[in-house]
Amino acid sequence: MILYEYPLNERVRTLLRLEDLFERFGHFSDSDDPLHHHVALVTLFDILDVAARADLKSDLMQELERQRQTLARFRDNPAVSAEALESILGRIDAGWNGLNAMTGKTGQHLRDNEWLMSIRSRTIIAGGACEFDLPSYWAWQNRSGAERRADILEWIAPFQPIGDSMHIVLKLLRESAQWSSLRAEQGSIQQTLGGKPYQLVQLRVDPELGAIPEISANKYLLWIRFTSQDGNMRPKPFEGPVDFRLALCNL
Repeated sequence: MILYEYPLNERVRTLLRLEDLFERFGHFSDSDDPLHHHVALVTLFDILDVAARADLKSDLMQELERQRQTLARFRDNPAVSAEALESILGRIDAGWNGLNAMTGKTGQHLRDNEWLMSIRSRTIIAGGACEFDLPSYWAWQNRSGAERRADILEWIAPFQPIGDSMHIVLKLLRESAQWSSLRAEQGSIQQTLGGKPYQLVQLRVDPELGAIPEISANKYLLWIRFTSQDGNMRPKPFEGPVDFRLALCNL
């Protein structure tokens, strides 16, 4: 089953984008290939842009504190595993403390690095980071994989509290999912939300169907329209019913 996720507010949209970027960074930074490290560095610049949102840090701290207070009430509940509860509370505390220890503007260490900013300005241009444009960058790419990786990990380290906290919040949000089985007749379905403040839609569909969901929603109505692709990958309305699984998530 392919899992599709659709954010219902700007904060969750930002967290999902950050999650995607951190996963991409981790994948390419683990390699010794200089081309992979180039992709990791460009991804780091994307993380800088997304994480620089002024209220991201405070939003994450407020959400972690809210979840800590909510979960702490279950400490005396015999139906709740004390070990699992203390584990997630420990992760929440570590995430909150990491954010609280961050000083200054997020990513300022990269902005203060003139060499990195010169690379960033060139990567915006198609093919702008060639060896004749940036000989010093070419020299760095010809260092050993271990040296390059050490540099990249040093540059990502100040973002780690953001990444850790983002993972905690999204984990808690996804674990709130209540799954149901639905059928979209004629490839389309609408569902009322009753004004409830859901934050994330999750949808699972069998890839064998070839049905691709397009989701739109507000606090009152969720609309899912399924499409398929022709030989040129152009979307067209899906013909026939689609059985799928749906979850609405809210912290």
